[in-house]
Amino acid sequence: MPADLDQIGALLSERGEPDDAIDHRLVVTDPDAGLSACAVVVDGDRVVSTATLLDEEVRIGGVRLPAGQVELVATDSAYEGRGLVRALMHWAHERSAARGHVVQAMIGIPYFYRLFGYEYAIDIPQALNVNSLPPGDAAATLRAARPSDIPAMAALQASAQSAFDVTMPHSAACWRWLLEHESSNLLVLEDDDTVIATARTTPPGEEVLLAEAAARDEAAARALLSGVAALAPGADMQAVHRAGTVTGHAWQEFLDHEPRRGAEQYYLRIPDPAALLDRLRPLFWQRLTAGGIDRTGRDIVISTFGAHHRIPVLADGLGEVVTGGAIQSPGSVGGAGVAPDHLAALLFGPHGIEGLTRIRPDVYAADEELFQTLFPALTADVLSYYLPY
Repeated sequence: MPADLDQIGALLSERGEPDDAIDHRLVVTDPDAGLSACAVVVDGDRVVSTATLLDEEVRIGGVRLPAGQVELVATDSAYEGRGLVRALMHWAHERSAARGHVVQAMIGIPYFYRLFGYEYAIDIPQALNVNSLPPGDAAATLRAARPSDIPAMAALQASAQSAFDVTMPHSAACWRWLLEHESSNLLVLEDDDTVIATARTTPPGEEVLLAEAAARDEAAARALLSGVAALAPGADMQAVHRAGTVTGHAWQEFLDHEPRRGAEQYYLRIPDPAALLDRLRPLFWQRLTAGGIDRTGRDIVISTFGAHHRIPVLADGLGEVVTGGAIQSPGSVGGAGVAPDHLAALLFGPHGIEGLTRIRPDVYAADEELFQTLFPALTADVLSYYLPY
């Protein structure tokens, strides 16, 4: 209710960051989200726990998947350990299902959200130290983004994300929120009244993080890097490496490419594997035909051990997914086995079935050629409301 907003803001600020209250108000006052995007637990008139569900979209191979993202979760310290977050996650997942989401994505504290069906699936790209800078571009102007810049920024991001197999772009509402919130800054690089690059940065201080960078060409990318560095002279600076993009190529020589020291991944949750597999049938058919594999008249069998899913292969496409009971030995019917907690990594992650088979005993395939074609290793790029750094 509107009367709860001040209490929600105070709780988020106390248990998270001061800017969280601003971010929450931006979401619940936006027409694309509104108050119904947020739930609270109350003790009398006191708000003691809260969570917010955002609408997102995950794209893979031309298939657009409605998705949800849980954010702005907080519980009063005196009420921890009572199952309030569990109740709120249940609310979020029910709302997500009602809104047609077939997957949920989130950034969260280590392990905790695995308790609610989330699993690590998509790598978070590294933020690398900037150890040198290219020369600046006197003709280009770096400035704060404005609402009128959103189409240009979205177009630059779409171009950058075209290099990836799996993407989650900013929603129209999220672009509006990012222009107003205070925990990061949206910048554009302009040349002759044309936006040629964009990025999201943390506010200048002892350290600066440069993320979500996208540029028209490598010259614009280098000018962006030098321009952001000039905003905080002498500050340490890190830049997120988006491999395969214009900025990824242009910044190669200026970043310290140390090996990753630890695993950092986005959480994914698949509430209904059959519904998701059904949505992905056009992609699977595309992969089969591109791979020259003809299995007309034979089912593709994927077992999560407690259940299995059959996808009929027809002459002109794949039939609807049929779900059945447990198959403990899917190899005996020419199928693939994947433990349910590895399914998100199989469908969206960087290993594919070939890589997962090497590290997970409960992921395997009888027909390696078929299932390596269906489930290849994928690259991914996720743009989220909060930066995962």
